Amino acid sequence: MISRLDVENLALERGGRRLFEGLSLTIEAGEAVALTGDNGAGKTSLLRAVAGLLRPAAGAVSFIGEGGPLDPDEARSDGLHLIGHYDGLKGGRTAGEELSFWSAWTGGSPEPALDVLDLRPLLDLEVRKLSAGQRRRLALARLITSPRPLWMLDEPLAPLDARMRTKLGELMAAHIKGGGMILAAVHDPLPIPARETRIGA
Repeated sequence: MISRLDVENLALERGGRRLFEGLSLTIEAGEAVALTGDNGAGKTSLLRAVAGLLRPAAGAVSFIGEGGPLDPDEARSDGLHLIGHYDGLKGGRTAGEELSFWSAWTGGSPEPALDVLDLRPLLDLEVRKLSAGQRRRLALARLITSPRPLWMLDEPLAPLDARMRTKLGELMAAHIKGGGMILAAVHDPLPIPARETRIGA
């Protein structure tokens, strides 16, 4: 299980443009890090690189467990969640079908998320008919249905109303208190104490 994330001297490029270079950061169990910076600075790209979806131009991403370095593919497979701008939901499925699919895919149970994120009234609705905030709540359910130590969140608060922002803050606080880690790209401050890393400074 992941207990530390190390990013060492990382450089990322998109479309032939160098976004940043020389970035190093470490996240230990029980810590939250907020990635800040201008639009296009590379915050989302950094999350994608940590998740293994974007190959770094230089540097390395490594995952450490209690016994030492972990295999990156295994660590990513069962040790992290990435909730991005695109929620990864199929519009033709109902919210209930989508929740059941993701729970089965990640080896979890949908039940814990239903009341916490107020999803029961949405279960029979097609995903394409949900509001942006409702879709985000459905995507965030993965954090609860299949607990994993590293949460990587891209603007997690953006489409949520005040009540759900408060609820997400409570979930984040509990995750950190339990030894979890959060790496979040943000414009709005996180609702929990977090160390700031500015991208493109």
